[in-house]
Amino acid sequence: MNTGRYTAFPKVPLNDRTWPDATVTAAPRWLSTDLRDGNQALAAPMTPARKLVMFDLLVRMGYKEIEVGFPAASRDDHDFVRMLVEEDLIPDDVRVSVLVQAREELIERTMESLAGARRATVHLYHATSPWFRRRVFGMDRDECKDLAVRGTRLVTKYAERFLDDCDLGFQYSPEHFADTEPDFSLEVCEAVMDVWQPGPGREIILNFPTTVERSTPNVFADQIEWMHRNLSRREHLCLSVHPHNDRGTGVATAELAVLAGAQRIEGCLFGNGERAGNVCLVTLGLNLLTQGVDPGVDFRDLDRVRRTVEGCTGIPVHPRHPYGGDLVYTAFSGSHQDAINKGFDALEREAAEVGAEPAGLPWRLPYLPLDPQDVGRTYEAIVRINSQSGKGGLAYVMSARHGLNLPRALRVEFARTVQALADAEGGEIGPDRLRECFEREYVIGAAPDPFTEVTAMAPTQAATAAVSATASGGVPATVVLHVDGGGFDAGRDRTDAVRAVRAELARRGLRVRAVQHTGPAGDGRTARREAHPLPGAGRAGEPREDTDGSGLHGLPGPHGLREVAVYAELQVGGTVFWGAGTGPDLRAAALSAAASAVARSRRERMRRTAAPAAPAETVPTTAPTTVPTAGVSTGAAAEPGALTWTRNTRTRSTRARSTRTTAGR
Repeated sequence: MNTGRYTAFPKVPLNDRTWPDATVTAAPRWLSTDLRDGNQALAAPMTPARKLVMFDLLVRMGYKEIEVGFPAASRDDHDFVRMLVEEDLIPDDVRVSVLVQAREELIERTMESLAGARRATVHLYHATSPWFRRRVFGMDRDECKDLAVRGTRLVTKYAERFLDDCDLGFQYSPEHFADTEPDFSLEVCEAVMDVWQPGPGREIILNFPTTVERSTPNVFADQIEWMHRNLSRREHLCLSVHPHNDRGTGVATAELAVLAGAQRIEGCLFGNGERAGNVCLVTLGLNLLTQGVDPGVDFRDLDRVRRTVEGCTGIPVHPRHPYGGDLVYTAFSGSHQDAINKGFDALEREAAEVGAEPAGLPWRLPYLPLDPQDVGRTYEAIVRINSQSGKGGLAYVMSARHGLNLPRALRVEFARTVQALADAEGGEIGPDRLRECFEREYVIGAAPDPFTEVTAMAPTQAATAAVSATASGGVPATVVLHVDGGGFDAGRDRTDAVRAVRAELARRGLRVRAVQHTGPAGDGRTARREAHPLPGAGRAGEPREDTDGSGLHGLPGPHGLREVAVYAELQVGGTVFWGAGTGPDLRAAALSAAASAVARSRRERMRRTAAPAAPAETVPTTAPTTVPTAGVSTGAAAEPGALTWTRNTRTRSTRARSTRTTAGR
């Protein structure tokens, strides 16, 4: 690499800097420039209709300062500003901003576009760096300063003509501030303030951009603290920053600038903007939330925000984008999954001990800096089953013969049932009998939907009814969904499907704690034989590869139809009830599995209620059973390659023993 072409960015002489010891205790003022800086960076700029959708989104989220365009630059921008004003679309507590260069004809047209607005800000800018002064403008320092002064005077002139009834604000930006000598930036800003005369009730916004991000964030923080210390009339000006992301450090640049004295940040949702983009307002806002600081913006439905931004800009949000990407609440590593699951368990126990909801307790989970449900998302885990998972045992039979990859805890529980059946019947339990046993135990089939009485009630009644349907004593019920649909797609279809299922189960009174995706290692697909859907799953759809919007490639069913299998791990207090279901999509399979788990919990409660209580001294106790193993049947009576389960013919003891096939002896 030819490193000789580049030089280090110069430092700011600030040996007594104070920003490293500062702490952020309140959110800065935010300005969204999605409709101006973000829009001008699009290959196909937004139409007025898409702009209005974006504007409505920003207003609903709570942004109070919105830069809506560059009216002198295009007819579309001018007409959009006029539409907002003439149709009275700007809420009383929202201030719109428009950008203009320091040229008279542009300033006049810009001020005219705001006529009739109740509150607005005119944003004047021009470049001040040495390179622009010499190479673009052909000006010296005094001539460059005069350009800013003349522009400010023209703003006041045309404000008197067009905006006499407007609560008008004024903003000045020395473009390329980060590349401008600090003393010259200060000189220009002071000259601008001399014209505008900020004072009580007459604020000025001085906005300092990293028009092109060239330095490390700490250098920009020094520049901001230097300006913060040396600007006059500090109590009447708002010090604003406009970071870009050319070095990938826009968020850090903005955060350190706030420590250094900045009071306002300009950016775009999900970092849209020229080149590498503007600073991301979503990341900045949620970073504050994770530090216990209210960002003053509503991110509770972040998926809706992301879908709207993607629809308006035509640019997809990266699946790894902080907080908003499809994969940021998904764990692939087994050790991460284990730690997160234990964290959820600890949170549930702590909530039960203090009699509170988990959502009301401090968030302290490993690997997840934010509770996904606080932004309308769900934690997901990807559990891969490879060729050695349960080889020669129950897991292998269910996966190889029936295309069902059972979660480990369910395998352990089901193995006890199979062992008891083998001991009782005294014969072999082949693959088909194993499937039949699984369906009888974990699938409700054609039984009445246990949710029926719940869904007919109001939401609060539904929650109570669902709890009473699963437990006594009003113990809250949560469910973990284990999705066994084969492949895993890192797309928003999967995210939207999980979100819809979580919302529907919440309406039925069950809180989805997490979603785990169970499937084969490698590319997420496996060849399965005789993979028929479980009973009670409803009709399958047409043959397809992920056309149901679930982002899942289901297990193959009869006639080439695809099915998604889901296992529901319902927890009521300290008791777990499993249920299973399949369906043509994630929603159908998840509802079937959850209904099965609820039905099994009811059945257990009814059994306990009906059974007479035995004297304490006569209650038998048994040690936990081990997971039995199955061997390959080699006898003539068995299907070649069939995996069978046999009765343990040894002397019984208090400890269950693993069994082996006796075929072919």
